[in-house]
Amino acid sequence: MNYILFDGPSRNNLLPFTYTRPMADIRIGILTIREKWELHLGCTTTTLTEDYLSEKYPMVEMDENVMINASYLPTTELAEMVKSLEDNQAIFKDEDVIAFFSKDSQDNIDFERYEAIEFNDELIKIEHTWDIYSKNGQAIQEDFEILTKNRKSKPIPSSNNVIGHEHIFIEEGATLEFVTLNANKGPIYIGKDTEIMEGSIIRGPFALCEGSTVKLGAKIYGPTTIGPFCKVGGEITNSVLFAYSNKAHEGYLGNSVLGEWCNIGADTNTSNLKNDYSQVRLWDYQTDSFARTGLQFCGLMMGDHSKCGINTMFNTGTVVGVNANIFGAGFPRNFIPSFSWGGHGGFTTYLPKKAFEVAKVVMSRRHIEFSEQDAKILEHVFELTKKYRRE
Repeated sequence: MNYILFDGPSRNNLLPFTYTRPMADIRIGILTIREKWELHLGCTTTTLTEDYLSEKYPMVEMDENVMINASYLPTTELAEMVKSLEDNQAIFKDEDVIAFFSKDSQDNIDFERYEAIEFNDELIKIEHTWDIYSKNGQAIQEDFEILTKNRKSKPIPSSNNVIGHEHIFIEEGATLEFVTLNANKGPIYIGKDTEIMEGSIIRGPFALCEGSTVKLGAKIYGPTTIGPFCKVGGEITNSVLFAYSNKAHEGYLGNSVLGEWCNIGADTNTSNLKNDYSQVRLWDYQTDSFARTGLQFCGLMMGDHSKCGINTMFNTGTVVGVNANIFGAGFPRNFIPSFSWGGHGGFTTYLPKKAFEVAKVVMSRRHIEFSEQDAKILEHVFELTKKYRRE
């Protein structure tokens, strides 16, 4: 069967992260949403997403297709139901379509003709940016169970101080000595070829993905995910880093999400709680205004390729777009548009030519090419986000 993950109606609620990727490639837990579905289904998937993303993330459509809403994280039961779908059947949760079998063009779907199958069990649904960190603990637990089932962890070196051995899994090539690991509050997954340096203290749920490094003396509270090939240090609480992003020095990051290729300067701090303990308001790309989140704790949402200099201070509930460069004393504003250059004193436009020069250097250090596809996507994002900048 041909499985296609499609961006659901929540796509715009997940900006700035979905400016540069389909919803399926958001990381929550240990794996991306796509990786979870492919693991459960036992096959690869393609994507139905925005036109400007489709060259990098193409859709392969066949005579028979099963379309899956990428807002939903799979479970074993849900995946079995999806694999059992037949022509003109659809799986719903309440009024939301989760998946459907189709022989028609995606422009001709009429769910009135479908047999509706209701899924009644609980599912993790990603509808807002803050879901990525607030639902991360449950997602880590579910990924941990499927990734470690019927497998044996590499031994935990004897120099480490360990609580809850049975909830810790170490992959091949991981290095850790003189580290404190507490898995009593949730599992700890230490991925392939990772390193946790001496003196670090980690409390689960926690995932350290392939090739990433935790630097000397870091303090990390779960639920936290460090995506592939990241470097982290200082103090981190309940945050998710997608991949190739660094928060390598002292400073605090809490209740936050960083996209790919982000860099947080030394001694940068994020506020995740307002002084008056009131509900956090966050920039809403749907309404082009700040909206209530219902959250008391919310830190920084930073899109791909954005960076900040040393000693940057982020206010509670700050949204930074794609390819922003932030520096200087004082608190910058709570919404920083894509391709912005500046700080508390104001912003100018960070022109794509200059931004791309930096991206090429940054990515080449990890032996990855900044491709023409990448440039086209970011140029489109530059145009899409013009209305937010004072140019």
